[in-house]
Amino acid sequence: MNLSKIHYIASRKLLLLLLVLTSSQVFACDICGCFMGITPYYNRNSVSLLYRYRSFNGYGGQSHSLFPKGGNFFIPARSQNSPITGHAGNPDDYELYRSLEIRGKYFINSRFEINAILPYVSNSERYNSNTSSISGVGDINIYAGYHLVQKLEDNFKQQLIAGAGIKLPTGKNDFKNNEGIRYLSLMQAGTGSTDGFVYLNYLVGLGKFGASINTSYKVNGTNNREEGIANSTTSFLNIFYTQRIGKDIQIMPSAQFFYEYSAGEKYNGEKTGEHVMNNLMGGIGADIFYRNVALNAGVQKNIWEGETDHPLSAGKVYVGITYNF
Repeated sequence: MNLSKIHYIASRKLLLLLLVLTSSQVFACDICGCFMGITPYYNRNSVSLLYRYRSFNGYGGQSHSLFPKGGNFFIPARSQNSPITGHAGNPDDYELYRSLEIRGKYFINSRFEINAILPYVSNSERYNSNTSSISGVGDINIYAGYHLVQKLEDNFKQQLIAGAGIKLPTGKNDFKNNEGIRYLSLMQAGTGSTDGFVYLNYLVGLGKFGASINTSYKVNGTNNREEGIANSTTSFLNIFYTQRIGKDIQIMPSAQFFYEYSAGEKYNGEKTGEHVMNNLMGGIGADIFYRNVALNAGVQKNIWEGETDHPLSAGKVYVGITYNF
């Protein structure tokens, strides 16, 4: 092997290492926005069904669980028994956010893609031994991405996608309990606001190893009640390994890291200090590709969280299926 080729390989490995170690920002608030995992290097139209689950429970010093006692992983029957007035630190209190999403991707040409996400949302909260759940169609997300870089060599691949999108206030925002009291804004199926976001998605692969980094910044509007969420930034990093089984099957196990930050809720343009998000999660996942079908799954647990009077972010789970055409 000549010196130039050694230098070429070493520089590529260094690039991958830097990308793995670099902090990043991902794709919209995980409670009220979008999620992007590993995307294949090839460009294909697709339709997907993705289920996401997120739990919050336990205050500082209290234990918290990904699946709190009494909570349901799947979408529960609708219940509107009690008003939601806040938290007092009860160790049995929890908040659960679930979303079943239909997702579509379509390529206008080899570099320009458009995407849409239609979610069905189910949120639950337990407060002082009273549990309430609401379910309904959530806010639609529409976004477009342009492939700035497409480099697909045999042993080295990379993609850089830049895009922007909008979240429309299509979800119901006035769910009330049996006493006619409206639930808090984060319990609602929709935010009632029109929000915009920009994002970058970078993938790099060297041989069987690779990394996927998603980065975004979201600008949130306000609804007709002057409620809103402070602008947010999130970060998602996948470090994955590709293993082929025969001609048709490809398995990609991954280590995953997720960071999110938002200054929380706003009312009349002022930050209330409620539901501040500043936490880091880590976990594992797997993407399995068989011909035109892909199965996706992952679980992440909380690693670190900034000081807050809100129940702790215990973790999240997602599972999905995609058909490429």
